[in-house]
Amino acid sequence: MRSLSLLFVMLLTACGKADSEQVGAVDTVFQWLGPDHKIVVEAYDDPKVAGVTCYVSRAKTGGIKGGLGLAEDKSEASIACRQTGAISFPTGKPLERQEEMFNERISLVFKKLRVVRMVDVKRNTLVYLTYSDRVIEGSPQNSVTAVPLPAGTVVPLKP
Repeated sequence: MRSLSLLFVMLLTACGKADSEQVGAVDTVFQWLGPDHKIVVEAYDDPKVAGVTCYVSRAKTGGIKGGLGLAEDKSEASIACRQTGAISFPTGKPLERQEEMFNERISLVFKKLRVVRMVDVKRNTLVYLTYSDRVIEGSPQNSVTAVPLPAGTVVPLKP
């Protein structure tokens, strides 16, 4: 029994959260026991593009299961990415034309919220897409936003 508890704790630790900062939250449904259901807004700085921050709003399930981290959050999310400083590429490594910027679990094990960065070379724009997936079945619900790059800014791309 003790090894099962240890395995459970290790599993929860491995399903960690992407680096985000909660900007705010609003309650949507009152719960007698545990936290209320809410909509949270979190800020994620693009780890490979300095000066770009993505704001993601999503539902967070409350109640007893939500308070214990056992609830499955809804697949709906919205994203808005903005230039928040001078845009640069500090890692010095070229970007993929399309890559996952970050992900965060929204259920105990099987469901993740994902944000993918795409480079639109023709329009010199970074496009960000958010969606959720499951091990068995994902959701077609998604949200997209774009950050036009200043004139003369060249994205270092992998060939």
